Amino acid sequence: MTNGSPKTAPEQPAIVFDDVVKVWPNSSGGAKALDRVSLNVPAGGITGVIGRSGAGKSTLLRLVNGLERVTSGRVEVLGRDATAARGRDLRALRRDAGMIFQHFNLLANRTVRANIALPLEIAGTPRSRIGPRVDRLIDLVGLTPLADRYPAQLSGGQKQRVGIARALATEPKVLLSDEATSALDPETTQAVLALLRDINRELGLTILLITHEMAVVRDICQHVAVIEAGRIVEAGETYGIFANPQHAVTKSFLSGVTGTALPGFIARRIVPDGTGPAILRITFAGERATDPVLSRIGSELGVETSILSGTIEEIDGRPFGNLTVELPAGTLDRVQAFLHAQNLRTEVLGHVG
Repeated sequence: MTNGSPKTAPEQPAIVFDDVVKVWPNSSGGAKALDRVSLNVPAGGITGVIGRSGAGKSTLLRLVNGLERVTSGRVEVLGRDATAARGRDLRALRRDAGMIFQHFNLLANRTVRANIALPLEIAGTPRSRIGPRVDRLIDLVGLTPLADRYPAQLSGGQKQRVGIARALATEPKVLLSDEATSALDPETTQAVLALLRDINRELGLTILLITHEMAVVRDICQHVAVIEAGRIVEAGETYGIFANPQHAVTKSFLSGVTGTALPGFIARRIVPDGTGPAILRITFAGERATDPVLSRIGSELGVETSILSGTIEEIDGRPFGNLTVELPAGTLDRVQAFLHAQNLRTEVLGHVG
């Protein structure tokens, strides 16, 4: 027996991918859509899987509710083996794992109300319970005035809200989002993401979403996994991935949303090595994100810096930013040593030729 308070056991992940392989049987040479993927999706949070087209992210998502089957490995959903689910077990799995589709998949001859009611009708829910449940969902997604309209009378954002309400109809514990915002304009995307955040917070649902937009991950996810050619190349808390990306694919995705992309007229002048002015990227995270670092470099080191690009924003409730600066020739070592003493991460991008 040990002294002190007992440790709290970590919560069981909502979804577990364990050494999952998916091979397309009719492909030349048996192409792998997924290659030994292992990933835990924390319960109660929002996890994003990001990758380029064809990377395997949609296939990964569709394994969760049995729309695709693994070639080998195991998928667990809420502690149950999804790879073995058939018949009644598969229907139960799909009730517990609602899905939002990229292109809405609404029935054109059904109203908003009737589209949302469809999963309940299929599940054999008594009619007396369907009406009140549908009304609550319509109110939740903000469509009460449009309840009797047909899909052709709705905007893209309104159609996606119907899709979200329909996915929630069977009171799932997991919500799967298949590129739910990729067909929407930026303003509507923000509204849909805000709705998903509210649903996560109010209902305690685990949300697993796939996307090719790092801005979506930044705005909504606590955890992220990066997939490339069927493999998870990087995974972890969103803030940590943004602050310190390790893989080239992750850095590529981040360049457009974290101020790391250089203006073309500067990028064209950079050479890997040289003795000219250095191009340095500084990453600011947490409490250091608003420190007046550049003014201190000037006052304490006597070095003048030129700002080339940068941004500061909030990720998962914490400030985060990047600055890319040009340093006079011969000052790089002193500036880097100063910044590292402040616990700031730096990356030398090259020199101006």
